[in-house]
Amino acid sequence: IITPWNYPLLMAVWKVAPALAAGCTAVLKPSELASVTCLELGDVCKEVGLPSGVLNIVTGLGNEAGAPLSSHPDVDKVAFTGSYATGQKIMVAAAPTVKPVTLELGGKSPIVVFDDVDIDKAVEWTLFGCFWTNGQICSATSRLLIHKNIAKEFVDRMVAWSKNIKVSDPLEEGCRLGPVVSEGQYEKIKKFVANAKTEGATILTGGVRPKHLEKGFFIEPTIITDINTSMEIWREEVFGPV
Repeated sequence: IITPWNYPLLMAVWKVAPALAAGCTAVLKPSELASVTCLELGDVCKEVGLPSGVLNIVTGLGNEAGAPLSSHPDVDKVAFTGSYATGQKIMVAAAPTVKPVTLELGGKSPIVVFDDVDIDKAVEWTLFGCFWTNGQICSATSRLLIHKNIAKEFVDRMVAWSKNIKVSDPLEEGCRLGPVVSEGQYEKIKKFVANAKTEGATILTGGVRPKHLEKGFFIEPTIITDINTSMEIWREEVFGPV
């Protein structure tokens, strides 16, 4: 069982619990960016009397821990949640032993807005769908299709609302967006925004570090328009507040 960093406990329990309930032992390999949560889960299982060896937790980088698990002949099945690229690697690693593989990979979820909506409510839920957990969720509504009759008004309200979202330390009162998970993710998001601009898109707001935050991997909530379906920003999962 190989789990991601964005919902470390939830994703682990979703996969571990059914395996144990079915009478299987399990090896859990959490993301190297969120391993402590799963180690705590292991301690809880030990405290409640789960026999030694039933749930095993292996930490480490993907190439050091995830890849050997995927290819090991004594592992009967692999369940993975994460990126498309890593999912491909797991399928290749599992192929020689012809073990079953379950993959829950990235997404590029659209939200469609018709012209009979309550615009304020629709704007609120559109932004919630995209910026919830900083867009670091595979079901983030990162593509928006709006009826042309309300498109300008809708986008204008989105931009105004986005500029009022408080980006700060998550422990600060009133925070609505904190930092993204890592420097690597921060740079990846900035590259997506830069590529969109190079390809001819318009950055209406965001895409940069907030001026009041000199440290940390913070990115302002970002809205991009003038996009066509051939652009990278339309096709690829950003996993950020874009």
